[in-house]
Amino acid sequence: MIIEEGKAKEIIAKRVAKELKDGQLVNLGIGLPTLVANYIPKDINVIFQSENGMVGMGNLARGEEVDTNVTNAGGQYVTVLPEGSFFDSCMSFGIIRGGHVDVTVLGALEVDEKGNLANWIIPGKLVPGMGGAMDLVTGAKKVIVAMLHTSKGRPKIFTRCNLPLTAKEKVDLIITELGVMKVTEDGLVLNEINKDVTIDQIQSLTQAKLIIPDDIKFMEVE
Repeated sequence: MIIEEGKAKEIIAKRVAKELKDGQLVNLGIGLPTLVANYIPKDINVIFQSENGMVGMGNLARGEEVDTNVTNAGGQYVTVLPEGSFFDSCMSFGIIRGGHVDVTVLGALEVDEKGNLANWIIPGKLVPGMGGAMDLVTGAKKVIVAMLHTSKGRPKIFTRCNLPLTAKEKVDLIITELGVMKVTEDGLVLNEINKDVTIDQIQSLTQAKLIIPDDIKFMEVE
């Protein structure tokens, strides 16, 4: 089952948005997770934090909304809510390391059934380092991995990660375009599936063995 990449990212972002609750302080990682801000329900007040020094970040800026002085940690132009504020990196990482972030949403190169995360070394490429990912997944109360289910058809969800870890046993939930998987002591529980795929299709694209509950549901992405 292949879903066009743009549509797949939209499905993931919409489903992640449903995990967020009123009043939470949430950090969105670079790339796909930044799309989540565009799908927060109007009746939910979520406060977004960006590790480059901002609380009260809005959605991605477009057209006349663009202020070239205001970007998220990935360098994308973003809006700022009226109650937003700016501060230096020391304050920003004090918030993160101090356990004040309720939820962090970030991508992954690999994740496994134990909740281990690998997202900073790309084989064969020079990378600057892991950035704030180690701090975010260690300091946040809840960690959601939001990523495409495979990389060009190759599994990204393993029994054990192959790449060097960013953090050990810190992931709580994995959300892809194909399903929603919860990390438990017994392994990965497939709680929800995309209505257009089967359990067998998801398992064939997942190296880790999935636990299938009797009350499995379809993903809510509308």
